[in-house]
Amino acid sequence: MKVLERREFGDPILRKVAKKLTKDEVISDEIQARIKDMRHTLLSKKLGVGLAAPQVGQGIALSVIAIRPTKHRPKVEPFDIVLINPKITKTFGYCKQMWEGCLSAGSSGLFARVPRYKKIEASFTDEKGKKHKAMFEGLRAQVIQHEVDHLNGILFVDHVKDPATFMTMKEYKHRVAHKHQS
Repeated sequence: MKVLERREFGDPILRKVAKKLTKDEVISDEIQARIKDMRHTLLSKKLGVGLAAPQVGQGIALSVIAIRPTKHRPKVEPFDIVLINPKITKTFGYCKQMWEGCLSAGSSGLFARVPRYKKIEASFTDEKGKKHKAMFEGLRAQVIQHEVDHLNGILFVDHVKDPATFMTMKEYKHRVAHKHQS
């Protein structure tokens, strides 16, 4: 397994709609190796909770999510999922402004408040080529919305309603994250 090089805002691949994968492509050695490398990149860097294939230079509809407890989210349940060809099929309630960042926002990191639904239904294919439809709430729903956006060439900055909420990772950790510690 290897740590993959991340693409940053401004790279044209981040603005392209990712190519859907067939079942044969999903179960191919190449895609299986890509999934392992993406998971390894995400977990070894400990920078984020999700990684879409375009963020590592691959224009395919594949995203790996690995949510772990952190200092500012100590009670979060670990959650791992591979989303291939995901689609949000339903949203529930209203959007809530939530803090969000992105691994493609550069080495200093960038955060802002983004409107996201607290509950969604999504359809997707898993790494074995099996199709699913499931409900997600809270942080899981937020991360899936962020990752589906990546696969559609949309960045979290496109959703920001209040530009005054933009801040670097250093400021986010100082002003926001430490306030969420229990």
